[in-house]
Amino acid sequence: MRSATHTSRAERLKTLAIDSSVAGGRAVLVPRGDLMHGCADTLTRALARLPEDIDRVELDMTGVCFMDTTGLHFLEVLDTYGRGRRVRVTATGWAEQPRQVLEMAGLDPDDPLHGPGTRREPVPTTVILERTRQLDRLRTEVEQLRQAIATRPVIDQARGVLMATHACSPDQAWDVLREASQLSNTKLRKVAEVVTAGAEGGGPHPSPELRRALRTAIDRCLN
Repeated sequence: MRSATHTSRAERLKTLAIDSSVAGGRAVLVPRGDLMHGCADTLTRALARLPEDIDRVELDMTGVCFMDTTGLHFLEVLDTYGRGRRVRVTATGWAEQPRQVLEMAGLDPDDPLHGPGTRREPVPTTVILERTRQLDRLRTEVEQLRQAIATRPVIDQARGVLMATHACSPDQAWDVLREASQLSNTKLRKVAEVVTAGAEGGGPHPSPELRRALRTAIDRCLN
């Protein structure tokens, strides 16, 4: 059985899928992908499909290489399921980056649901604040990665336009886009959209500042 979270085009590389197998009252779930937005819903659906007579649920987390703070909600869903059904649940085999998030949350990365980290003494306020800052940085990195994935197709198209128009190399085309972005203080994605739209004969006209920046960038990088 498999349950999956379907995300936007920018996030398809991050889709979480959960394979499951059941034998002798023991269910083994194997998540593959990233624990990000929607991962808890994916787990909820996978758990709902398990037979009523199981007495143990084991999650093999070796296929998860990245998680943000929503991964903690993923664990809450698993823990709630175990308590409600009165079955033992475990989630072990965490990779390096998820282990760091679990440690920052004060959990035992070897067994976050049952390990000693679940019964630690209260964490000092200063430590909580530092962990919060670290988790905020993780959220920022995740968002930047999502934006980079979404931006890449249009940038590749713009590079292709420049290569065809000016008979330049991929690296030179990249230099033109980057230079124009810096000269006009315009986001790289916007510069790429303007270049692509110009080749297709549609889309909004670039501002005079951006047109000048593109001409200057072409002169500097290609001549």
